[in-house]
This record gives sequence, C-alpha cells and structure tokens, in this order.
Amino acid sequence: MALRTTPLAQLCKRATLSSSSASTLTWPANSSSWRRNNATVAPPVTQDSTGSKGPTAMVFMNMGGPSTTDEVGDFLSRLFADKDLIPLGRLQNYLGPLIARRRTPKIQKQYAEIGGGSPIRKWSEYQAAEMCKILDKISPETAPHKPYVAFRYADPLTEEMYTKLIADGFGAGKGGRAVAFTQYPQYSCSTTGSSLNELWKWRNRLEGKRATGEVDPEGAIKWSVIDRWPVHPGLVEAFARNIEATLATYPEERRDKVILLFSAHSLPMSVVNRGDPYPAEVGATVHAVMHRIGMQHPYRLVWQSQVGPQPWLGAQTSDTVENLIKKGQTDIILIPIAFTSDHIETLYELDKEIIGEAGHEGVKRVESLNGNPVFIQALADIAKAHLDSGISCSPQMSLRCPGCVSERCAEQKKFFAGQVQHL
Repeated sequence: MALRTTPLAQLCKRATLSSSSASTLTWPANSSSWRRNNATVAPPVTQDSTGSKGPTAMVFMNMGGPSTTDEVGDFLSRLFADKDLIPLGRLQNYLGPLIARRRTPKIQKQYAEIGGGSPIRKWSEYQAAEMCKILDKISPETAPHKPYVAFRYADPLTEEMYTKLIADGFGAGKGGRAVAFTQYPQYSCSTTGSSLNELWKWRNRLEGKRATGEVDPEGAIKWSVIDRWPVHPGLVEAFARNIEATLATYPEERRDKVILLFSAHSLPMSVVNRGDPYPAEVGATVHAVMHRIGMQHPYRLVWQSQVGPQPWLGAQTSDTVENLIKKGQTDIILIPIAFTSDHIETLYELDKEIIGEAGHEGVKRVESLNGNPVFIQALADIAKAHLDSGISCSPQMSLRCPGCVSERCAEQKKFFAGQVQHL
C-alpha cells in the first residue's frame, strides 16, 4: 500500500524458486494399498490420456488484493491478523481489527483512484491459465495442468482454493499432485513463508491429522513447492525488455544518463536482522538484470512502503526520487523489481504518489509484467524444471532464518521438505 499512508502494503509480492527447483509426484502403483482401510474411498483422480502422471494442480500463491472497494475492510482485517506479516505482539487480536477499521476509509479511496479495486486477481488468473496451456504442450506426461490461485488476504483465499481442489478430485483419499508456485520471485518469511504457513494449516485441517486422525493419510494431495526464482533467465529477460522499451522513449542524447531505480517492498529491520533472505535475493535479481542490459546506466536498489516509526530497510524510493530531483537529475526510471503484476503499490504509490508528485516528464515507470508473454513462458519453464526435478522444495527453503523462533514455520518447512518421499 502507499508508503506514507498505510501499512497495508507491508511486504507484498515477493520471493520464490530458481529454475532448478521441483518435484514429480505420482500416486501409488497399487491403488489398493491406500484403500485397505476404507473400501468406499473414491478412485484416484482420473488420468489424462496424454499424461501418465497427470493431472497436476498448479497453485499460484500471492498476497492478493481487494477486487472492489467493498472488499477492502475484510482484506485489511486478514492482513493485520497475520503475525508473520505484521507482528503486533500479545495485543494482535485487539490492535489488528482496530487498525484495519481506522485504515479502511483511506484505503478505499486509494483503490477508487486506481479503478475501484486491485487488478491482481485478474492478472494472477490469466498468468496461471496461460502458463498451464504451455505446460500441457511441453510437459505432456504431467498434463493436464489445472490452474488455481490462492491469495493470503483476499478472495480466493487459501481455504477456498483447497476446498476447490478437493471438489475437483484432488486429495481426500483420491491422491493427486499439486504444486504451490509462489508468485513472489524473491523469498521472504513475511510473504512466501506466510502463504506456505497458511497452506500447511488448511492441509492439516482438511486432509491432515485434524481431519483424518493421521499425520500423512493415504490418498492426500502430494505437495511440492516452487519457493523462489530470483535470477531465472526468463524473469530477467522480461524485466530487461521492459526497461529497454522505456529507455527508448527518452531522446538519444539523454538516454545513457537515465538513472534506473529498482524499487522493491521494504522490510522492517527486525525481520532483516533475523536473517530473512529477501534483501539478498532482490539484490541478485537487480544484478542479473543489469548484466543483461549491459551495466550501461547508473542504478540503485531502493525500497518502498515503509510504515510506522520503527527502522526499515532503505533508502526509500520516495526520498531517493525527491533527492535526485533536487540535484537536477530528472531522468529516472522506476522498476518494480519484486512484483509480477500491477497492484496498489505500482498503480497508486509509484504512479500517483511518487511520479505524480515529482512533476517531471522524465520520471517514468516501466510496464509491469502482467500479461508479458516472455514472463509467462518463464513461468512455464520454471514449472517444467520443477516437475522434472523430483524435489519437493529448494534446499534454501528448509533452512530457517538464524533468528527464527516460530515453531509453526519450522513444522511447515519440515512438512513440505518431507513431501519428497512421495515423489
């Protein structure tokens, strides 16, 4: 959300897995082995004739956003209830709803200014569907690939997605495979970690010990995770082409001196000092993109959406733009490097608050990835490599932050890493 107006934007859209991450999940060869205790269990998910290991559910995970202004209140309530994202201590259950109610009118006005709601659901559903079309062609053995979206704070929520998976014939005694594909290219415990905690919670409630009495019941969905992909060549190429297209809009005599500001959502320093990998992975993306475009322009990595009085990762995007303009440097391109589609942070905070207030025609923003075909092909390539690899998550995901004290996080990581035994 807008940096100086609301904490709603805290820690949006980041993290994920490299092109070498993955897994290949199959059902038992002898289906009777998981029916032995229940003769009425439904048969496995129907196999597609083109895919001996299909169908495969591809679940896009993201923070989400309210599609209408009427949904803002519920969105904020869920956001401020999330201790992984906004830790408020023992008063979380009291302060969270209070902050959400007070912020709602202001945030509704901001969403009204960008068209009445966030476009992130539209783009997420489009990206997932288009990726699955490509996967059906390049990975026929795991086809058909069925797209799903699971948002952390907005519809469709993780619970809704999981219920739909079961209704569609995955899990609940029928077996089947699903891939949780985080849409935060760079991993943070506050984003990807929170989404996986939520997925793990609903797996336990709907298919795990709380539902069946078993920790790992037979016929449950077999999960794997694409948890980060900060330097995938397709992601880098998509960013690079968008930057080059924006550079081409400047007169040739000014082009080489345009300053590139890569802007990512900031983190509280308490999270950074705990050992969160997000700053390093964002930096890796920036470095890879700059190498792709030849290191020919001055650049910096800056951070947006700081909220409250506590120290946050800087320098702040808004302050940087303001200071550059004061020095007479008004040819600046903003690049939202940790987001995979437009949302409130790009359409309102960058476009209206920062670029709008700058008042200079030389301050511009590159187009977001949205429906970019290079980006969607990259998603398919990442998923294909994951499906072929036979691993359940990247080696990095199983390593906790050095300062982590969350047992929930530890158990979630243990669960997803342990899914490799089913692949």
